[in-house]
Amino acid sequence: MLLCVGASLLAGCSDGDWNNPYPGRDADANAVYSAFGERPKHLDPARSYSSNEVEFTGQIYEPPLQYHFLKRPYELIPLTVESVPQPQYLDAAGRVLPDDAPSATIAESLYEIRIRPGILYQPHPAFAKDDRGRYRYHAMRAEDLASKRQIADFEYTGTRELVAADYVYQIKRLAHPALSSPIFGLMSEHIIGLKALGAALDEAAKAHPDRPLDLDAFPLAGVEVVDAHTYRVRVKGKYPQFLYWLAMPFFAPVPWEAEVFYRQPGMAERNLTLDWQPVGTGPFYLAENDPNRRMVLKKNPNFHGETYPTEGDAADRAAGLLADAGKPLPLVDEAIFSLEKETIPYWSKFLQGYYDSSGISSDSFDEAVQFSSGGDPQLTDAMRDKNIHLVTTVQTSIWYVGFNMLDPVIGGLAPERQKLRQAISIALDYEEFISIFLNGRGIPAQGPIPPGIFGHVEGVAGLNPYVYRAVGQTLVRRPIEDAKKLLAEAGYPNGRHAKTGEPLVLYFDTMASGPDAKSRLDWIKKQLDKINVQLVVRGTDYNRFQDKIRKGNAQLFEWGWNADYPDPENFFFLLYGPHKKVGTGGENAANYDNPEFNRLFERMKDMDNGPERQAIIEQMLEIVRRDAPWIFAYYPKSFGLRHDWVKNVKPNLMANNTLKYRRVDPALRADKRTAWNRPVLWPIALGGLALVALVAPAFVAWRRHERKAA
Repeated sequence: MLLCVGASLLAGCSDGDWNNPYPGRDADANAVYSAFGERPKHLDPARSYSSNEVEFTGQIYEPPLQYHFLKRPYELIPLTVESVPQPQYLDAAGRVLPDDAPSATIAESLYEIRIRPGILYQPHPAFAKDDRGRYRYHAMRAEDLASKRQIADFEYTGTRELVAADYVYQIKRLAHPALSSPIFGLMSEHIIGLKALGAALDEAAKAHPDRPLDLDAFPLAGVEVVDAHTYRVRVKGKYPQFLYWLAMPFFAPVPWEAEVFYRQPGMAERNLTLDWQPVGTGPFYLAENDPNRRMVLKKNPNFHGETYPTEGDAADRAAGLLADAGKPLPLVDEAIFSLEKETIPYWSKFLQGYYDSSGISSDSFDEAVQFSSGGDPQLTDAMRDKNIHLVTTVQTSIWYVGFNMLDPVIGGLAPERQKLRQAISIALDYEEFISIFLNGRGIPAQGPIPPGIFGHVEGVAGLNPYVYRAVGQTLVRRPIEDAKKLLAEAGYPNGRHAKTGEPLVLYFDTMASGPDAKSRLDWIKKQLDKINVQLVVRGTDYNRFQDKIRKGNAQLFEWGWNADYPDPENFFFLLYGPHKKVGTGGENAANYDNPEFNRLFERMKDMDNGPERQAIIEQMLEIVRRDAPWIFAYYPKSFGLRHDWVKNVKPNLMANNTLKYRRVDPALRADKRTAWNRPVLWPIALGGLALVALVAPAFVAWRRHERKAA
């Protein structure tokens, strides 16, 4: 009897992959499989600013411009517009100025933006109309909404053409007090009338808290609709970086119908909001949003169409990145993102073929990557056997340790304070840090501008002479003796105050926690031990940390910055005096304020890239390297892996809408999954036989007992 049961179980077994996390899905689906570790908080383009959010909003919403997928340096190209708009410069009297007019004479920059006709929104119930042309779902009663839990529960959907007014509507939304857009403060300094609009909306909201704001009833002086497909934006002075903002979801269109639909009573309680269910014109729409399980993007049936780029360099062609040139986009039908809170399950599923690509955590690094004798990263044999590919790139980001320039001990611009900060900068050996804690995934920083941004200079020509010296063509950190000498000149010989003899004690604020953070913080303390400076670490949660930075109560702290757009202004403004965190709430967390640097920044920020701008950047770099308001720690280097069935992968650190270029080979993926997850049945059979061997004697004895009793 037991043998029969075991045989039937084995007979029912197949060679399929029993551990497939996508039961019921077609193995040959033209889909991308990925994961997310934390629920996106905001999917409303006026509010969303995090990388885990733009992974979705970038595929759904379409701002006017986008970055070319392949070209480097990064190049802006049209997305929904007919061409990249060129600013027209006006003086204070409204007269047109030549393109090469001095910045001081330019009162306004006028951008006329013409979108292409015929672009449609995704199907959505907000657009659905009845036979009489009335919106079906704009005035729903409680009983109408009772059975609705998701967008798919609405029987009817509709669409309409994208118009210029949708872009204007979204720009007004940046000033809406209830949305608290993270870029309102910055944009209100540039877009004419946006600050006044914010004040008017705030006043109206306070006067009538129960009444929704009708944005169409509030004028915005610097933005106007010209015709159905054209709108204009007026910007104060000369601000060439405004074009980069036109490639971000903040400036994507939002239809008024969506807001009317979502603000009805009962919608928010069902998570039916723009923050949860976006409405866009992009190549994908959010078909499923269950952040406790998975999120699914599907191909937008109304997508206006776009083709894969036909231009690239020789390296792109050699890498197969032009194999799909001219083909219609998107190249996949859907993308499935599963919730994975831990790195180990994600890594295991990637190796089993259930995720198409993966980052590399510290726990998995040695399994995936090894370094050659020349220090170059390469895949291990185990990865090559699976035909996995390594993708590396230096990020347009910087990590730094900031000095609070308002602090009486380490702040200020006096020469002795400069030398104190320079000494500490030398002592913190970030070459060692990158090797120990980042598995080599970083480049020691020589200044605030990372590679890939105009103004960054590679090699010896770009070194920070206050922390490094050149040995041939190699950059070498200055010896610890140099740091000790600077410390003595700063008034702290051997780490003690020259007059009082008291030891120099510094305080380091951090939001890092956990075992990994402890070892890293212990390392920082040991670095300063080399120059006899005592460091006290003060850990706190993120909210408390931000509060201390905002009030200037920190002395040393660590932070980082990712580029919003590929321009040095996006990094130098972090050190611009009028943007000090204390007093203004700006992004200058170090509260650095050097009048000469500020003057050069104001000249540099409005200039076009060229030798003259580069010369000013060099002057600015010399000032901040000498003053040392930051320890320029490192530029992060990302390491990623992809399976061989994933094509058209080229890191683009500016673009956030690259899913449409991705191509997969579903048949190859299915074959590999089957091969890598074939069930091993012999242990089951052996276990069954062992069980039979154990149970059989007892069964035979029981049968004998029964017969004897009979």
